Amino acid sequence: MRNQLVAAVTAAVMGLSGPVVAKVSPAEAERLNNELTPVGAERAGNAEGTIPAWNGGLATPPANWREGTKEIDPFPEDKPLYTVTRDNMDQYRDVLSDGHIRMLEQYGPEFFMPVYQTRRTAAFPEHVYEKSFENALSAELLDNGNGVRNTIMTSPFPIPQNGLEAIWNHILRYRGEEVSFRSASAAPQRDGAYNEVVNQYDYYFAYSQIGAELADIDNKIFYLKTETIAPSTLAGTITLVHETLDQVRSPRLAWRYDSGSRRLRRSPNLAYETDLPNSSSLRSVDQKDMYNGAPNQYDWELKGKRELLVPYNAYKLHDDNIRPSDVIRPNHINQELTRYELHRVWVVEAKRRVGIGHIYDRRVFYIDEDSWQIMASEEYNEEGELWRVSEAHNISYYSVPVFWTTMEMTYDLKAQRYYIDGLDNGYPAYDFDPGFRGNEFTASAARRAARR
Repeated sequence: MRNQLVAAVTAAVMGLSGPVVAKVSPAEAERLNNELTPVGAERAGNAEGTIPAWNGGLATPPANWREGTKEIDPFPEDKPLYTVTRDNMDQYRDVLSDGHIRMLEQYGPEFFMPVYQTRRTAAFPEHVYEKSFENALSAELLDNGNGVRNTIMTSPFPIPQNGLEAIWNHILRYRGEEVSFRSASAAPQRDGAYNEVVNQYDYYFAYSQIGAELADIDNKIFYLKTETIAPSTLAGTITLVHETLDQVRSPRLAWRYDSGSRRLRRSPNLAYETDLPNSSSLRSVDQKDMYNGAPNQYDWELKGKRELLVPYNAYKLHDDNIRPSDVIRPNHINQELTRYELHRVWVVEAKRRVGIGHIYDRRVFYIDEDSWQIMASEEYNEEGELWRVSEAHNISYYSVPVFWTTMEMTYDLKAQRYYIDGLDNGYPAYDFDPGFRGNEFTASAARRAARR
């Protein structure tokens, strides 16, 4: 059956009112050195052999890749095992999300899903694995699950007990210590016409710094500065974000410099359901990175695990030889460039709390067991209708290593349009060692940069 769960984990989190003890016993944590991977996935493959055992992931880059260059496809000889289409999708309903079923129904035959051999490539540095084990023994949710304590560097709960722990694993997953890159976004019209918005992104992950302690990072997960490079009408716009750990106690800090007004202003509303800038109202702020920010507007339920076809190893979309015009098509991206694989995912359902005014009444997230990266999600409106479907296409970045998105998109089924982010084709490789200093991410530093 389509909704059959591989593992029946049904602990619901409803209105937590006090500190919740989430740490596991030493005996339970020891599973991370045995039947579970260091981040909490099942080491073994599935019974059918269609999901292989985890053997460390893609910890060593391909021999023909060179440091400082874009990641290349480590599996260039792979061909699709089969392709899921609108005509044959009934054969694969057990491994399709409701969102992908709807995409196939609405946009087939142009929308199809080429399915490749499953490659469990997610890998992280050894010191991240060590912290994952320590977090399992110590991490706890704060009051109402709005923050965490006794955790650092990476996902706090490698053996999650409920939906809040699972979503915090995504929010706090390891993405390196710092990174600088350039990419474009677009919101194509129904006919496929689009304009690119090019941004420079600079991240400093305070939470993931080697040697950092939770008491020393001033309640910050990361610092982010973006500068718009093109089009000329937006060029020079700067956004500065201080992402806080407990956003209810200390909300996200954000500033925006508009080149037209030449002033740096606080942006207190850059959160939750607010329209993501330059997304043509096709995506909310909290959908950036598939989900971000405080989880306090929803009740979270861990539904269990499923075997699901999800985007994975998206090296074709990351390829330096393609351009946005090769990717963007009417209604959806060019599916010839996509790669789907069968993976085990955690299923987490978020239901809007009574009295909350978010545009999404219910959301379903599919989280990769090997990385805690949200791979796909579904967003429902107040009438209970499936409104939007989101995907994250991921790769392993070899120089760290780290498993992270290269491209994300949200499909609006009613508007029959979509928003796409991460068009990094033609730009330099991600730099995971730019040498940032903390004082580069202050409001005064952003103000000085804007005036140059």
